[in-house]
Amino acid sequence: MPICPRCFGPLHEPSVWSSSWRCAAHGDVLPFQPPRRPSEAAADAIRQAARVPVWIPWPLPAGWLVTGFAEVGDERSGVRASVVALTGPSITPGPADMLVIAEEPGVGLGAAFAGLPGPDPGVGFDAGPPHAKIDVRGHPAALWCAGEVPEDRAVYVGEALGNWLWTIVWPAEVGCFVALANLTLRDLRDHDQALDLPFGAFSPRLDGEAH
Repeated sequence: MPICPRCFGPLHEPSVWSSSWRCAAHGDVLPFQPPRRPSEAAADAIRQAARVPVWIPWPLPAGWLVTGFAEVGDERSGVRASVVALTGPSITPGPADMLVIAEEPGVGLGAAFAGLPGPDPGVGFDAGPPHAKIDVRGHPAALWCAGEVPEDRAVYVGEALGNWLWTIVWPAEVGCFVALANLTLRDLRDHDQALDLPFGAFSPRLDGEAH
């Protein structure tokens, strides 16, 4: 069942009185669909429906695997936010997790996973020089480290192709990975590529209750 992209709470389905999904706390929203298990079929499904980029670091850093996909939207709206989950080695005990999110302004999913009130990064998030720059389709994209987030994660946010770009990493100590690893993002929707994605076990980070 779809849930709210801003609070991961339940939604009221569209009805004869309203064509929108509705959250008791946030009003009309686009639905956050149940996440997709990592597979080539899931990658194909999300990239075919997406109206926003489906970003993936490529080549993947050593030891990292694709561990699931998620989206906000439905057949009527199309996919207006995409999530690619990755899991890899950590500098602390246990694995590290990363979500790469592209979303239209106002959707609120990135802020929800970041632990921010949302729906967007907030005024002044980009004050001062960027904390990281990553390559997006061959062009540099600036990212700023979001403050006021829970201590267990590091959050970087910026803009690419007119949409918000979020990278959210657990544990927080791995956040420098985003700033220092010279990530290059590719859009899975692009047709001039044949990426052999390595898949791992499903990431529990994609479940809203486990964010």
